[in-house]
Amino acid sequence: MFISHKASYHRHGCVVFLQNFHKTAYSPTPLTEPVYYSNQRLNELCKSGRINEAQHLFDEMPERDEFTWNTMIAGYANSGKVTDAHKLFDESPNKSSITWSSLISGYCKLGMEHDSMRLFYEMQCEGYSPSQFTLGSVLRMCSANGLLSRGEQVHGYAIKTQFDANVFVMTGLVDMYAQCRRLSEAKYLFKMMSYGKNHVTWTAMITGYSKNQDQIGAIECFRDMRAEGIEANQYTFPSVLAACGEIVAFRFGVQVHGCIVKGGFAANVFVESALVDMYARCGKLTDARVVLESMVVDDVVSWNSMIVGCVRQGFTWDALLLFKKMHTKNMKIDDFTYPSVVNCFASLNDAESLKSSKSVHCMAVKTGFEGHVLVSNALVDMYAKRSDLLCAFEVFSNMKEKDVVSWTSLITGYTHNGAHEQALKLFCKMRISGITPDQIVTASILSSCAELTVLDFGQQVHADFIKSGLLSSLSVDNSLVTMYTNCGCLEDANKVFASMDVKNVITWTALIMGYAKNGKSKESLVFYNEMIQTGIKPDFITFIGLLFACSHAGLVDQARQYFDSMVNFYQIKPGQDHYACMIDILGRSGRIDEAVELLNNMVVEPDATVWKALLSACRVQGKIELAEKAANTLFELEPQDAVPYIMLSNLYSSKGQWEDAARIRRLMKSRGVNKEPGYSWMEINSKVYSFMSEDRRHEKSNLIYLKIDEVMMLIREAGYVPDMNFALHNIDEEGKELGLAYHSEKLAVAFGLLELPRGMPIRIYKNLRVCGDCHTAMKFISSVYGRVIILRDSNRFHHFKQGVCSCGDYW
Repeated sequence: MFISHKASYHRHGCVVFLQNFHKTAYSPTPLTEPVYYSNQRLNELCKSGRINEAQHLFDEMPERDEFTWNTMIAGYANSGKVTDAHKLFDESPNKSSITWSSLISGYCKLGMEHDSMRLFYEMQCEGYSPSQFTLGSVLRMCSANGLLSRGEQVHGYAIKTQFDANVFVMTGLVDMYAQCRRLSEAKYLFKMMSYGKNHVTWTAMITGYSKNQDQIGAIECFRDMRAEGIEANQYTFPSVLAACGEIVAFRFGVQVHGCIVKGGFAANVFVESALVDMYARCGKLTDARVVLESMVVDDVVSWNSMIVGCVRQGFTWDALLLFKKMHTKNMKIDDFTYPSVVNCFASLNDAESLKSSKSVHCMAVKTGFEGHVLVSNALVDMYAKRSDLLCAFEVFSNMKEKDVVSWTSLITGYTHNGAHEQALKLFCKMRISGITPDQIVTASILSSCAELTVLDFGQQVHADFIKSGLLSSLSVDNSLVTMYTNCGCLEDANKVFASMDVKNVITWTALIMGYAKNGKSKESLVFYNEMIQTGIKPDFITFIGLLFACSHAGLVDQARQYFDSMVNFYQIKPGQDHYACMIDILGRSGRIDEAVELLNNMVVEPDATVWKALLSACRVQGKIELAEKAANTLFELEPQDAVPYIMLSNLYSSKGQWEDAARIRRLMKSRGVNKEPGYSWMEINSKVYSFMSEDRRHEKSNLIYLKIDEVMMLIREAGYVPDMNFALHNIDEEGKELGLAYHSEKLAVAFGLLELPRGMPIRIYKNLRVCGDCHTAMKFISSVYGRVIILRDSNRFHHFKQGVCSCGDYW
């Protein structure tokens, strides 16, 4: 950019410079008048891009001098026809530095690195000295293509030939280093230019600051430029306005706007576009619209900036109206317009927006923009956020080129929609395809690992992320803390937590909830106090974690204090989950009447979560009449949910009311309600094994049942007595005892004892709540076999070690 703004040589394909040069240094003898006028005409044709006419004139010229050949070579080179330019170059009878520079300039403009540098070296080998314009062309190519090593070579040549004192070359070096992300070198060279800095040099430096995300530096550089008395132009203003927009420096942006008006650049389309973008980024949509509507030329970049600004500020429908106006004006909608518009539909779920989103998708297909990566990525993200995973996957599958954003959009969509297994499979395919995960997809896949409690996979993702060399982010660290706590690895979660430089309320809440679920309620409350001391305020979710911790430690009074502080001190309106926790706490502690009173005085209408908490409390306390009321309410609220049927039936069974239990099960069957079968699973050597009660499908089932018999015999000798209250079928005592022995978690622990080496923890996961008999058995097994058993049920973790459970038998 700096070269094209500096010299007429590069603006007009070097012909003006060549003509002037020709009249001085390369005119030892006067030209005949016909040749002079032919050269003038040839120069005009080349400048206007009419290369075919120029070639015709060139062929008819009876006399040709060096200027003629140079003009024609420059004309072809500037038109991008470097093959023709090179052919003329080879045919030229007299070559000079200008001839070489003209050819090199053409190759540089096309970004042809190897050819440009080869000619640059050949020129020197042939005894011709590159000029400041030759160096400028090569540096511009290095700048545009990020060719740092090539640029450094040119810098070395400039030092040897003392061109490092030339303002034109130094400006090119400043721009090259800045564009190649070497801002410190650019700043050093800029500082070393004690004199001769012009508006091009300052613009190169301001642009360098802006491109390297040093927005403050760009603004300060612009300020210093004005202090030096250097006037900015249409190339300077967009860079400093972009910097203002990035850091929302609205007041400085307004001052720059004043400079624009005073300098007479207010009507420049590039400056106007930058103003629209700056105001939109600063949230000043009214000011942005004023500039947009005052523009004489409908510039698509300006409209895109306005649409993006509306989307960022949440004015979705305004953005869509702008897009509609663009379409009405027959403006050239590009691959930056579509993503912004498609993003509008991601947050809308009504039928009208669905229809409109399909229309925009069709428009993108018809105009050929669906094939652009930016547009396809936006479509995948939009469909995924609207929970239309089928369409998201279809767009993704049709993409010819997929980048990390494409994979991230789809994987994150699957994760947010609860399709965690598919998310993990996609992540594996992404890695096989050679795409390196970024922080966003890593955080997303770790969330899926946390939900599925696949510790081995989560550890592999963690290791892969460390090896990638990417800087960690708050979202990745938070996901790691959640993943490790959800998998029962509190030590690993603590290591991640301790290594974090920045922690937010999500971080602390993940640890508070994680410790509570792992039976460490008191430690969970200690973390809450530490969080408050750091100045971080708890949020809605934090209090759910606190009340959950109190619920599973029987801390009734503390739970009440937290509930009151949430409402009265932090002004957080309690939700269904908070009430459910409080009712669970009161019910577990035997204060059923207080639980019912709280339910009756709720500020929101109790939902199924609250009634299930009451029903569970009734199950623990044996309150059949109240349990029936809660269950009947749940039958109406969620008629297809099997949980209240099972809970009430189990309560009847525990009381020996077998006929009532059978009646509930018949009612459940008649209503077509299906019970989720209870099963347990464990992961060994990256393979998942699942078990159901009395399951004999496993290939080693004979060994497993032999091990179960051994286990039951040894723990009986240690004092274990089967709890028949959890035998929920009306059969004889021996049948009940065998039924308890073959529960899915007991089969899983037997398999773990067979397959896992001594000293290694046995990790078991269960989709339902662990029964009291299995809980007691696990304590005895951990003692008899000297093994740590980590069992996660649908509600929490139980860490069994040396005959003791982390829950303190309160769960």
